[in-house]
Amino acid sequence: MTTDAPPPPVNHTAPGPAQPTTESFVETQRSEEFGELRHAYRSFAFPLTIAFVAWYLVYVLLSNYAGGFMGTRLFGHINVALVLGLAQFLTTFLIAWWYARHAANELDPRAEAIRARMEGEA
Repeated sequence: MTTDAPPPPVNHTAPGPAQPTTESFVETQRSEEFGELRHAYRSFAFPLTIAFVAWYLVYVLLSNYAGGFMGTRLFGHINVALVLGLAQFLTTFLIAWWYARHAANELDPRAEAIRARMEGEA
């Protein structure tokens, strides 16, 4: 009987793209192209975040201080509070969808261009 030794391990990892230097990262961060990417993100995310937080706080304040209004029946056992509460979920999903669409159309192409340039220079 012969015992065969196991074969040597095979390295399945392919060499990845060259890594940019620290100086390259700093230079990219200071570039106009990166500034435009940050502006595109911030001009979308900040106003929408503020609007959603305000909408949430209005719901909480109405729930605490306008019980009569929130308890108004719209039809059957459905009242204003339930409709506005469900609208919170709806707006959350709409904002997530809207952001994903914005990122795919505006942010991702710009970020990909920056990444490709940095990897090409490295």
